[in-house]
Amino acid sequence: MKFDVLIIGSGLAGLSVALHLAETKKVAIISKRSLLDGASNWAQGGIAAVLDSGDSYDQHIEDTLVAGAGLCDDSATRFIIEHGREAIEWLIAQGVPFTRDDSAELGYHLTREGGHSHRRIIHAADATGHAVQVTLEQKVRSHPNITLLEHHCAIDLITSDKIASDKITKAGAKHPAAPRCLGLYAQDVKTGKVLTLAADHTVLATGGAGKVYLYTTNPDTATGDGIAMAWRAGCRVANMEFIQFHPTCLYHPYAKSFLITEAVRGEGGLLKLPQEAGAAAGTRFMLAHDERAELAPRDVVARAIDAEMKKRGLDYVDLDISHQTPEFLQEHFPTIYARCLELGIDITTQPIPVVPAAHYTCGGIVTDFCGRTDLAGLYAVGETSYTGLHGANRLASNSLLECLVIGRAAAHHIEQQPKLKAIALPAWDESRVTDADEEVIIANNWDELRRFMWNYVGIVRTTKRLERAQHRIGLLKEEIHEYYTNFRITRDLLELRNLVEVASMIVNSALSRRESRGLHFSRDYPDTLPKALPTVLSPPRR
Repeated sequence: MKFDVLIIGSGLAGLSVALHLAETKKVAIISKRSLLDGASNWAQGGIAAVLDSGDSYDQHIEDTLVAGAGLCDDSATRFIIEHGREAIEWLIAQGVPFTRDDSAELGYHLTREGGHSHRRIIHAADATGHAVQVTLEQKVRSHPNITLLEHHCAIDLITSDKIASDKITKAGAKHPAAPRCLGLYAQDVKTGKVLTLAADHTVLATGGAGKVYLYTTNPDTATGDGIAMAWRAGCRVANMEFIQFHPTCLYHPYAKSFLITEAVRGEGGLLKLPQEAGAAAGTRFMLAHDERAELAPRDVVARAIDAEMKKRGLDYVDLDISHQTPEFLQEHFPTIYARCLELGIDITTQPIPVVPAAHYTCGGIVTDFCGRTDLAGLYAVGETSYTGLHGANRLASNSLLECLVIGRAAAHHIEQQPKLKAIALPAWDESRVTDADEEVIIANNWDELRRFMWNYVGIVRTTKRLERAQHRIGLLKEEIHEYYTNFRITRDLLELRNLVEVASMIVNSALSRRESRGLHFSRDYPDTLPKALPTVLSPPRR
């Protein structure tokens, strides 16, 4: 199958790139599950952008730089923020139903979240990601130039340097002077058949790697696929030690990965000690950790909650917004209100039990402002990429903004590129593998990986814990490689293979950073070095 552009991932980044290109290009979107099963659909808070005259680009940039703890790339930050308004206007033109406020300058309600000095978060109640995804999904499904391959799992990128010279000769084309991405192998999950997908340009929009941890707000699809595939194809990755732990994930045995948005604290929610804290129950604790209290950046709040839980032996803390009126809560947080009520928690009269959970991968594949990677023909957009915007800690609601701005820039760059000569790509070879006899090995390795990553590479780290994790990863890699080499692939195996690769990057990046900065806190190196430098990893030469 041959396309002009192949997009791997169906979140906001992938769908926006597809829609920008579909008027002039033949586009295919690969989605592991359905189009709405990615992390973008789960995003509650909104999209940060300068949308009224009382705010400014410089203020938004300054807030981003402060949250990023000195590691944000100044040029990338300015580029993305200064293109924010046009990105929002594009979404409005697509028909996204943002929450209205006729008294506001733009006509839409703007909220405020931790780390922001101004109300600049445009949102659709407390389900912004869903509203955006549903709107764009309808347009994507109806566009004649877009082919959807749902329930297809990416295996690996096809690069020119991996193609046998005789096949290139037979195709009548010369071997490119430098390696280039030519497409992708992908498995139809329902039939098991592996497809060879050729494309002039390939875009990785596969999201983050939250499932490398035991507790995460991410959906099951967040297994670091794009980062691992790009690494195996020869691309650099950066800042993988900076994993953002969202401070407020709902704590309940029947609520898997349910996020309580930053906007709850932005609208006055208070963090308090629960009844299990005894005499201290009901006491606010954030002021003892940071003068910004509940509006401190996420890394500060997550570490504060983690410290209080460990110090007092708590399973959770309380987030209380019951002082707001029931009407206010039902209008601004209808999804959270309804879900909590299903679980027996009335947020109009009761606090919400919360814990930190792995939430966002701030590092990723190194790209420029157009999403270009180190490999010609390969782009990366959204959480799977590293543009330099997020630095050592992502500012709330900057992620969807990055998806839109860099997605549009990538699409424009692709449009300007010449069409390539056709090269025959080799089919997937299964001649030397058999069906697995015991798939329980995959389940056991998956569980072990996520548990030791949570225990050894979590919110607070030590060198000894990181070295233990590094040792276990080495053993798991050997087992998984042997399994991958000898048995037919499955989605679980592919995801585990990618997760262990990403886990290795996280640990190696964390070991190389001998300081504490932003989301990376080491007990062995609690101080911050005077000069901020990104951690850039290069794959071994092939």
